[in-house]
Amino acid sequence: MSRIFRIGIIGCGGIANGKHLPSLSKLKNIEIVAFCDIVSERAEKAADKYGAEGATVYEDYKELLADATIDIVHVLTPNDSHAEIAIAALEAGKHVMCEKPMAKTAADAKRMAETAKRTGKKLTIGYNNRFRADSQHLKRVCEQGELGEIYFAKAHAIRRRAVPTWGVFLDEEKQGGGPLIDIGTHALDLTLWMMDNYKPKVVLGTSYHELSQKENAANAWGPWDPSKFTVEDSAFGMIVMENGATIMLESSWALNTLEVDEAKCSLSGTEGGADMKGGLRINGEKHSRLYTTEVDLKAGGVAFYDGAKESDADLEMRTWIKAIETDAEPVVTPEQAYVVSQILEAIYESARTGKAVYLNN
Repeated sequence: MSRIFRIGIIGCGGIANGKHLPSLSKLKNIEIVAFCDIVSERAEKAADKYGAEGATVYEDYKELLADATIDIVHVLTPNDSHAEIAIAALEAGKHVMCEKPMAKTAADAKRMAETAKRTGKKLTIGYNNRFRADSQHLKRVCEQGELGEIYFAKAHAIRRRAVPTWGVFLDEEKQGGGPLIDIGTHALDLTLWMMDNYKPKVVLGTSYHELSQKENAANAWGPWDPSKFTVEDSAFGMIVMENGATIMLESSWALNTLEVDEAKCSLSGTEGGADMKGGLRINGEKHSRLYTTEVDLKAGGVAFYDGAKESDADLEMRTWIKAIETDAEPVVTPEQAYVVSQILEAIYESARTGKAVYLNN
């Protein structure tokens, strides 16, 4: 019989209830035994719905970490507290899954990675888009060398008008930024993972506040309050890697465009190319002719578990727990996530100074 892992949840808001708790609750070898939130009612509600018998509720995460019987902690709080809580959890002997982005700053992300290495505890970051069917298939295509060496890529995170107006999304102090650090981070992680290239050399970035101050703006979740919109509404970056490869990163919550794509990438290699626009497409040349293949992701290749189809989040949580159970490396490593944070911070710095930022890993 497999071991039962005891899990504590720190932060019981939208991402906890929308992703982590529903998927964790489907696993047979875990118990969610502790819930923490600065708003005790949120923790109590989550405990009532997802908690094991006798689950405890806390307002102070340090009290949760003091429970030596907890094996794993999920850090699901605003960006500015990721590092503080994750490092404390690792130091307390817990394995940690932290929501994306890894941290508000690259320095904090680096400290998290170093702490995981020193303590020997596993640390992963919630880049769930790696677990989509199209992402999983494209990763296999890249690993098998079908695209050759990928030397140009685009990371897409463009919304026309979908500014999140709840929580702390518009608060630069809490989040560290807007669409770039919120959804741009997913697209960049996906692109770097496909390329298997984590050595950035130089970054040039721009950011804009062109639409954020509009009153009564059209928006998917209703008009935003311009006085509270303290982050960028769009940001863009060009990243040149040490091997000469180029990545273009585009992100927006509000942009006058009809080309809307989120958490997708386009890849160009020496042997072929691929994109996730309108489905997964592979392109190339055979027998002196160009070809485009649209991959049918509905026919086979879908992950199943205990006879039921898994969602992306289900697969993410199952593979995370499996990595702990088998002492394997998580799908998303802290070293990879640190590079994502490093590049995002460089884009913000370049946008602020108007100068290119050179990176040394």
